[in-house]
Amino acid sequence: MSEDAFFTVYGNLPRHGPGSDDCTREALRRLPPLPPHPRVVDLGCGAGAQTLVLAEALRTRVIAVDLHEPFLDQLKARARERGLDALIDVQRQDMGALSLPEASFDLLWSEGAIYHLGFGPGLRRWRPLLAPGGLAAVTECTWLTDERPDEIARFWGEVYPTMGTVLENRAAAETAGYEVLDTFTLPASAWWDTYYTPLLQRVAHLRAHGDASLEDALSAAEQETRLYRQYEHTYGYVFHLLRNPSAL
Repeated sequence: MSEDAFFTVYGNLPRHGPGSDDCTREALRRLPPLPPHPRVVDLGCGAGAQTLVLAEALRTRVIAVDLHEPFLDQLKARARERGLDALIDVQRQDMGALSLPEASFDLLWSEGAIYHLGFGPGLRRWRPLLAPGGLAAVTECTWLTDERPDEIARFWGEVYPTMGTVLENRAAAETAGYEVLDTFTLPASAWWDTYYTPLLQRVAHLRAHGDASLEDALSAAEQETRLYRQYEHTYGYVFHLLRNPSAL
């Protein structure tokens, strides 16, 4: 699948992966209290649905980092529409090679993005950004069962071979130097309402225009949604709520 085809299919969706405003707010609710004006960074923010929730809920400046300029443009436009542009600092950076100062954030956020680095390696790379006692909230695609039908095991074995279980990811976070405060699994509605349903509508629209160059991307999107519908009990996205225990 070409990059152009991928962004044609996925680029204008409300979200670019499973999640919801309610899940973002629930993760915030479960975290310990933050300082009055927390320093916040959202890594791999995409078009920033969760960035907007963070800015609105915390009323503080949020640094939003992504490598794809069109996503950042979408976030800036959405922030202006909601009167939040003064609270969101958009930065085009590679979240695997950040130029942000160490120990400069009280809250590190990332939804649906850490898989690009791998869960354990990403957490290790990001931890120096957190101030002592700083908090992190990160979602990760996770196995929910030990027994997995062959079809879904093969699919994720090819797409994300290092995908772990909840227990394995907890252990990886602890090995990376974090204290695990809590975890919770996103509901199926967080996959369908703002991700898969708009995605299937987008697929139908593009198929109606008959662009053969998009066929691989469209077929991949249809396969992804079919597999989740059939095997959603075996995997899901899990919020990991973490603390940097340094100097506690």
